[in-house]
Amino acid sequence: MKIHEYQAKAIFARYGVPIPRGYLATTVDEASAAASRLAKETSSPVVVVKAQIHAGGRGKGGGVKVAKGGADDARALAQKILGMQLVTHQTGPEGQKVRRLYIEQGLDIARELYLGAVIDRDRRRVAFMASTEGGVEIEKVAAETPEKILTIHIDPAAGFAAYQARQLAFGLGIGAKETLGKFVKMMTALYEVVIREDCSLCEVNPLVVTRGGDLVALDAKMTLDDNAEFRHPEWRELEDKDEEDPIELEAKAAGLNYVSLDGNVGCLVNGAGLAMATMDIIKHFGHGRGVAPANFLDVGGGATQEQVTKAFKMILRSPKVKAIFVNIFGGIMKCDVIANGVIAAAKELGLEVPLVVRLEGTNVELGRKILGESGLAIQAASTMADGAQKVVAAVAR
Repeated sequence: MKIHEYQAKAIFARYGVPIPRGYLATTVDEASAAASRLAKETSSPVVVVKAQIHAGGRGKGGGVKVAKGGADDARALAQKILGMQLVTHQTGPEGQKVRRLYIEQGLDIARELYLGAVIDRDRRRVAFMASTEGGVEIEKVAAETPEKILTIHIDPAAGFAAYQARQLAFGLGIGAKETLGKFVKMMTALYEVVIREDCSLCEVNPLVVTRGGDLVALDAKMTLDDNAEFRHPEWRELEDKDEEDPIELEAKAAGLNYVSLDGNVGCLVNGAGLAMATMDIIKHFGHGRGVAPANFLDVGGGATQEQVTKAFKMILRSPKVKAIFVNIFGGIMKCDVIANGVIAAAKELGLEVPLVVRLEGTNVELGRKILGESGLAIQAASTMADGAQKVVAAVAR
């Protein structure tokens, strides 16, 4: 679950991570009022008008602008940014509509650094990454100058240690005693944020050192682990449904795991591993033929007929889908349940695209019989590879 910058900064503030003063604005008038308020509180007319969307690269896309002329300048910038279709390298060419702004105080910046925490699943612990290349996408730094990325891993049994923060600080060139102490304190607080808030990503880019020697999280990007949602009922207030794929939200409400992709073959699979393998094999046989998976969809091992019907409907709603591949290995999930769900959805919505079905496992013969007697134009597949080849041929012809 992604959240906005202003929401992440509110969490930072609760744990003592230093952030600039700022206020949320959803209208031009609110943006102007926020700029006036900040000017009084900071004795400086300089504010930053920042678009709030769930994507990085906002500055390069024109979604972050500095207003040096106070409230009037902030108002003019807010009029341009609010409501714009902001296109960044993470939104895709369609962009994302800006519905919220964050008006933040301007700072006297001496240095920009990068600091981020992720879950290293190979090492099974939190990894902190830091770099002197603040304000630049970490992926670009990793590709072009990987030696500039410093990494430490936190032993979950021992917890975060001050010497690890000092290790990063010295690597970043933070040597002044007072600033070094602030860095250790901030790193300790960030680790608490990651652990207590169940973050899968916590990124500060840039982390700035002001000319006065203060450390401030100038930006904040946070992704919360959906698997921990049961521990955080307050997360519901952080959701911004305007920023989410409506089909993904519908799937979540139905208890299905769904992710939209850019391809043209709809996939209905049970089990995350099999779903990944199905996407891979479609991509393999579709390479060079313009065929790729349109979604990741795991209906799970215990899905009901109603959930399968719902999943099939979600696939058919996408105009990108030119064919559907149902790939089921029945264990707990029974093949006849899948078959009945597919038929119910196809008849209700009208099946206008080729459908390839591969069934194996519990009640497989019954499932195949149900599909064969349905009267629908269904291509049966004997293996996963056979099904992938058939669905690719159906799209590519």
